[in-house]
Amino acid sequence: MTGMTSALQSGLPLAAGAAGEHRTLIITLFSVFVAATLAITVWAGRQTKDATDFYAGGRSFTGFQNGLAISGDYMSAASFLGIAGAIALFGYDGFLYSIGFLVAWLVALLLVAEPLRNSGRFTMADALAYRLKQRPVRTAAGTSTIVVSIFYLLAQMIGAGALVALLLGASGESSRRWIIALVGLVMVLYVTIGGMKGTTWVQIVKAVLLILGTLLITVLVLNKVGWNISTLLGRAAEESGKGKAFLEPGLQYGKDGTTKLNFISLGLALVLGTAGLPHILIRFYTVPTAKAARKSVNWAIGIIGAFYLMTIALGFGAAALVGSKSITASDPSGNTAAPLLAREVGGGAGSTGGAVLLAVISAVAFATILAVVAGLTLASSASFAHDLWANVIRKGKTSEKEELLTAKCAAVVIGAVAILLSIFAHRLNAAAVVALAFAVAASANLPTILYSLFWKRFTTQGALWSIYGGLISSVGLVIFSPVVSGNEKALFPGMSFDFFPLGNPGLVSIPLGFLLGWLGSLLSKPQPGADAKYAELEVRSLTGHGAH
Repeated sequence: MTGMTSALQSGLPLAAGAAGEHRTLIITLFSVFVAATLAITVWAGRQTKDATDFYAGGRSFTGFQNGLAISGDYMSAASFLGIAGAIALFGYDGFLYSIGFLVAWLVALLLVAEPLRNSGRFTMADALAYRLKQRPVRTAAGTSTIVVSIFYLLAQMIGAGALVALLLGASGESSRRWIIALVGLVMVLYVTIGGMKGTTWVQIVKAVLLILGTLLITVLVLNKVGWNISTLLGRAAEESGKGKAFLEPGLQYGKDGTTKLNFISLGLALVLGTAGLPHILIRFYTVPTAKAARKSVNWAIGIIGAFYLMTIALGFGAAALVGSKSITASDPSGNTAAPLLAREVGGGAGSTGGAVLLAVISAVAFATILAVVAGLTLASSASFAHDLWANVIRKGKTSEKEELLTAKCAAVVIGAVAILLSIFAHRLNAAAVVALAFAVAASANLPTILYSLFWKRFTTQGALWSIYGGLISSVGLVIFSPVVSGNEKALFPGMSFDFFPLGNPGLVSIPLGFLLGWLGSLLSKPQPGADAKYAELEVRSLTGHGAH
């Protein structure tokens, strides 16, 4: 802590003052981790021979392997960096993210995983287009997939910028812009070289490393406080400067009517969003059967549940041992709380142990970002190539080779868009940005998926109204919210057009998505033979008969 304090007092960047003595060691360890994951990607890329390999990993993964990969996909920069920072700065209210992300898996398991695996092939749109008009539905679903993925990509880029800036001692906005561009470049390499096989293996390795790394920090934190959680919480409250309020609801939400509504809106988005996330939905297609899909979600719940329990130690440990002032000095949104905690429990600033643990945990976090970013880019580029290009623009008259080339080109373009947007978004907390992606997914994708699978009267017009209505309302409300303007942590801090008071649009846009899907269906006539098509889909989704 002394090294950290002197760094702050001297006006140096936190990382430069604290990690400068061991910079070479830190960068070397970090580079080894990144090189190892790239090697896995190259190896897996050589096994990729056709579209099934690129999009679905050849459907060759077991339930346990896919469960690990889903965990690796889900435990993103928001989980590791954003949630730890949110808890470290806001205590009890920050822990809402952990609870919401975990509970959301029950919706995915009970309603979506098995029927979606049975009724689709490569993308979410495959399941929707089975009983509805192909071209308009695929266009809408493809557009929604790309928008949700870009929101989610922003969070990963923000985490990467904060993390690598901490390691390199880089300060200033220009440094973070170059870092974000570099992350984007590596991300595109992951997808274009490895496809789903490479991405899945990186996610499996990363999930194991993340769980082990988090477990190590948890053990070291508990050891520091004599294995007494009450001592940990008491010390966190004291160091936070907020006292007892740090451990009670209301520090961030519950101050007034607006923040209470924001709390409900955030909770809705977190709980309902997972079942509509495109990069999670395509993971159900990488297993050979629906039973394996269900088993993989069971494994994922267990692994993710253990991780989110340990975020208590990460967040409150950072508050207790690092302190909120030091965390916000490194990154105002708290995204570097977990790496700073790793350095502290490893021996403190200036120690070899602290430098090694900082490097290892940062490398794991960076591998986390790369793996999730690769999964997101793969989901959006696959949707563009398979849904928009092959089935809408080319009307099914395309070769598999052309479709794969289109997917790889789309990955480059989507990566470039994410990089450009991330350059402006580095002030935001990673967990908060992911919550926006959850809100968009729950508003546009989830109503359409559920109606398509379980409502016979659902029509193409209902699907279009639901997807576009949910998409436009959620993104529109975000644009006019405090996330984009009106405060110093906003996307555009110098402007003020925050007419919508809530930081998350879920409370308005999610019910609107369901309402528009219902209303659009009632105001339109079903296609000829719709009843027979629904009966066929029902049998297929529940039994797996005829599934790919």
